[in-house]
Amino acid sequence: MMKPEHLKSSPQQELLSLVSSLVDGSIDESDQLRLAELLCNDECRKLYLQYCDLHTDLFLQSGQSVQPVWPAGSSAAAALSPRRPWVGRVAILALVSVACMTIAALTLYALQQKNRQPAIAGKPVEEQAVGYAVITGQANAVWDDGMVIKNGTLIPEGKLKLNSGIVQLELFSGVSVIIEGSAEFAIESPMEMSVIRGRLRAHVPEPARGFVLRTNEGKLVDLGTEFAIDASLGKSDIHVLDGEVEWQPNSTTSPDDSANAAQRIFQGQAMRWTPDGLGIDLETTSQKFLGTVELRDKLSAARESKRIRWQQFCESLQDDPRLLAWFQTGATEAWSRRLPNLADAGAFAAGDGAVVAAARTTDRWGRAEHALDFSPTGSRVRLSVPGSHSALTLCCWVRINSLDRWYNSLFLTDGHDLHEPHWQIMDDGRLFFSVKKRDKFDHRKGELAKHIFYSPPFWNATLSGQWLMITTVYNPTEKVVTHYLNGETLSEELIPDEYLVEQISIGNASLCNWGLPELGWIAGQPDESRFAVRNLNGSMDEFVLFNAALPANEIREMYEYGKP
Repeated sequence: MMKPEHLKSSPQQELLSLVSSLVDGSIDESDQLRLAELLCNDECRKLYLQYCDLHTDLFLQSGQSVQPVWPAGSSAAAALSPRRPWVGRVAILALVSVACMTIAALTLYALQQKNRQPAIAGKPVEEQAVGYAVITGQANAVWDDGMVIKNGTLIPEGKLKLNSGIVQLELFSGVSVIIEGSAEFAIESPMEMSVIRGRLRAHVPEPARGFVLRTNEGKLVDLGTEFAIDASLGKSDIHVLDGEVEWQPNSTTSPDDSANAAQRIFQGQAMRWTPDGLGIDLETTSQKFLGTVELRDKLSAARESKRIRWQQFCESLQDDPRLLAWFQTGATEAWSRRLPNLADAGAFAAGDGAVVAAARTTDRWGRAEHALDFSPTGSRVRLSVPGSHSALTLCCWVRINSLDRWYNSLFLTDGHDLHEPHWQIMDDGRLFFSVKKRDKFDHRKGELAKHIFYSPPFWNATLSGQWLMITTVYNPTEKVVTHYLNGETLSEELIPDEYLVEQISIGNASLCNWGLPELGWIAGQPDESRFAVRNLNGSMDEFVLFNAALPANEIREMYEYGKP
């Protein structure tokens, strides 16, 4: 398949420009990454070798000291000094070739290590997280002081207050706990928690035998398998639903020493304990406490109610004249690889999308096969957006597994031509957005092809598997780029005048991948089977594109309606 002429020649021009900036020391981080990618290709290395050879010959003929294109002080640089005229062209070319390979390897290694944790005794430090448990489900949960705790959040040591609603926790020991508000509790370790007040039901598997739950009245040691507690000021009601527990009352002033002794409570028994250390028999029933089946039904109903509310909101926006594309990745037919654009057709609206390699997965509302998993290599959705646009708002809901490559794509145009945007996530968790300003530029004058607008790092391993709404607004009128996470501002950066693009073009583009990378298209010898791996290791269930700069209040509104 023949490529357009501008695609055939641009990699050559790009490589020469990048090498030129490397020589004069003005190359930036993103261009180093691009150069490293290009040098992985045989044809690129040949072209690089020719440049190095020409560069060396010019300096040798001029009688000046050679300005190396590899790190100063290297053996290759020393060998090419004009004071060593005995060095033959074969030796020069061999050294240059080795230098090319070396600089590519060094660049790759250095950039991989950039922003990593410091090493101890020469060994990398493993990434760490803090917590004893994970919140795996919530139904109408309202936390104290307006606290927002999302599903998937790690729960560290410390007191939590649930004003109302229901939550499910899974401790790392394997204990599963359902808590009904209002409640006040704390996770002390994977094998211990305390409840000041509230109702809970706990299932304790065999590996967690000996799990401890403390109340104001004493300590419960589980001996397997399921129990429930209703705790309030002045009493603890204990219900053994399966297996047995050991109850150890707190010290009391009761003259009856037997009241302070540990006691076994067996399946089908229930007792109330008060501060005086005396137990009172109760009638027990599992129906007094929510179980996993009841919780699942409540969670499903709450989620479905939110989804319907979101769809009603979407319908109100479908005829918004600013809307270019609205893709909800759940197909109406499971076999379909066509992704309809839900935006009302307009002069510049995107066409339908074509799904490539991505697999169906569960969306943020818990519906099977209503989102796309882009982790298989080569996955993407191909689309085209015509026209030019005076501003952009890009918004998506994604669930990230990991950021295991340098660039993790969200929305990229093919080839990154003049005035086209690129939107992705760096491996250190920063959002990356750029609009290409110029094809011809001079590094010596401080000119670059584009300015990259980075957010601070927002993602780490604790967010793995959580649904996030990511938004970026490009506003040429106000000359500002703003990044958002879950409706809240991550960062704002002014657009430098020399990189301001007032009319943005898109054309052919891809969701969650770089659609048609140019890595192999060097020196007129296409190598279409090779490409940079930039597909998102994760899932997307919604993408929205506006040809306007949405204000912060509208983005916040979209998040409030759209959060699961």
